[in-house]
Amino acid sequence: METLVQPKTKQKIDLIDGKFTPSEASDIIKSILDAKINFHKIQRLSITEGNNIDPCEYDSSRINELINEQQIAKDFFAQARLQGKKLKMRSVIQIDIEE
Repeated sequence: METLVQPKTKQKIDLIDGKFTPSEASDIIKSILDAKINFHKIQRLSITEGNNIDPCEYDSSRINELINEQQIAKDFFAQARLQGKKLKMRSVIQIDIEE
């Protein structure tokens, strides 16, 4: 008798889970935000690549949001550093297959 295995429709990735100094936390968050900003920049570039007549008009709002979040995080980590605090961070990425 053959058993049917149900395909996975959800995936969970425990990305960050621990206590960090403000400097460590800052490095982690900056790296993640930098990667996400670069992803959007590459996506934007690939849309116009090889099209000499494209006016290169695109929505940069998500990139601007992420850059703003970088500044907010930088200020937060500086405050924690000045207070001599440790930080607890947890981040889980939840991925669902859309029907």
